[in-house]
Amino acid sequence: MRGSGSNDKNIFPMKIEELEKLLKNRFENNPDLSFTVYDHENKKIAVFFISYIVETQWVHESLVKTLLEGNEPWTNKAILNNIPLAEAEKKKKLQELLDGLLIGKVFVYIEGEDAALSYLLLKKEKRSLVQAETESLVLGPKVGFTESLITNLNMIRWNIRSENLVMEKYTVGKQEPREVRLVYIKSVANTSDINTMRQRLTELDIDNVDDSSVLMQYLEDSSRSIFPQFLSTELPDRFCYSISRGRIGVLVENSPTSIIAPSTFFSFFESTEDLYMRWNVGSFLRILRYLSFLLSTLLTPIYVSVVTFHYEIIPTSLLVNLGQSRAAVPFPPILEVLILELLIELLRESGARLPTKVGQTIGIVGGVVIGTAAVEAGITSNVLLIVVALSALASFTAPNYLMGTTARLIRFPMIFLAGTLGIVGIVYGMSFLVVHLLKLTSLGRPYLAPIYPFRWEDLNKVIFRLPNDFQNKRFISYRPKKAIRYSKKDARKKRDIDE
Repeated sequence: MRGSGSNDKNIFPMKIEELEKLLKNRFENNPDLSFTVYDHENKKIAVFFISYIVETQWVHESLVKTLLEGNEPWTNKAILNNIPLAEAEKKKKLQELLDGLLIGKVFVYIEGEDAALSYLLLKKEKRSLVQAETESLVLGPKVGFTESLITNLNMIRWNIRSENLVMEKYTVGKQEPREVRLVYIKSVANTSDINTMRQRLTELDIDNVDDSSVLMQYLEDSSRSIFPQFLSTELPDRFCYSISRGRIGVLVENSPTSIIAPSTFFSFFESTEDLYMRWNVGSFLRILRYLSFLLSTLLTPIYVSVVTFHYEIIPTSLLVNLGQSRAAVPFPPILEVLILELLIELLRESGARLPTKVGQTIGIVGGVVIGTAAVEAGITSNVLLIVVALSALASFTAPNYLMGTTARLIRFPMIFLAGTLGIVGIVYGMSFLVVHLLKLTSLGRPYLAPIYPFRWEDLNKVIFRLPNDFQNKRFISYRPKKAIRYSKKDARKKRDIDE
């Protein structure tokens, strides 16, 4: 509906009949365009809006009823002074009317006036607060974000009650504008990071944004990398935890997922649940996730390389059992692994797309039945079935779905390298990944911080956890304005009264 030069000209004053004809032609006589004309004190008043995105009850009770009950002829000035509705604006251009109608504005035009008045009476469709679907916790708050931006902003305000909390408003999308909020704590967040994100949001020239996940791909430093550079989460507590530590967040209208930046490779293995547990238990679980990522990426490639090229590595007793289990398998190890890996991926994807109850049945029964049948049919060996199952389980330990998917995808080129070059191929593949990770950045910050560049004081925040009295500093690698959160001395246990 853009592009016409006449859309940017002042069209008022004009006859109400001409305005009605003009709008209905632009909307192709859409029956949802409500255009009603009222006669009051020898003046014609037109009220027009799109019915299904406007609270029609508010329109009639707060606007139309007041207009018709007045005893004097209405003017724009009189309406603005006597009808106490928020966000009232004067609109003079056709394009302003078209854009306003599409986002839920109600317009009032008095014939002969030089502008139409607009009121935002948008109908807010939202679901109730429920538990997050993609991130599950045993301890801590379970509630997740919803598609309502207002609801999400309210939850953030309840969690961070600070006058330094800033929520900047932006509009992204030319064809289908969508509201985007940039959230940060002014006294903590790095100014350079804020300005960088502002620039990327304001310079983004696209037609529409379907979801925050799509926006994240536009905003990332390297959209071609397999690794996500920004963290996405459905959990308000994780969002607020990150904001309070000096990072910045992005919320998108009609999306239940938020964006957190900058992020490091290690951010995708952290969970707020680590904070709610004892420090030693939290450290153990975090280290377990890192080991699981390596296991998921390298276990099946190592099996392929050892069985194909390096039999001498396998103990003799295990080698005999392995030879017996593979005696009836007609395929080389690399093809055998690829068949079983693709089978696991099919089961996983079908289970995720089906309804919950049916999906669980498919995952469990399908895995047991098809796995057992594949072994009995001689398509694969017992040992490989165990290896692939362990690799699949390890990929589920990452708290972030995007990083778990990345581990699954990396596994396939590593299998090809292992099947063609053996252990040397795995070393080549891992070297390429390390170099790639060293080159990656997130909002201009090193992706492998605090390993590269190395910062000892940040290791206890990403690799492991120390007791709370050692957590008095924020993540220095993000260069927050305030590095100290609280006094380390004051956080320690004081002497009891009876001591």
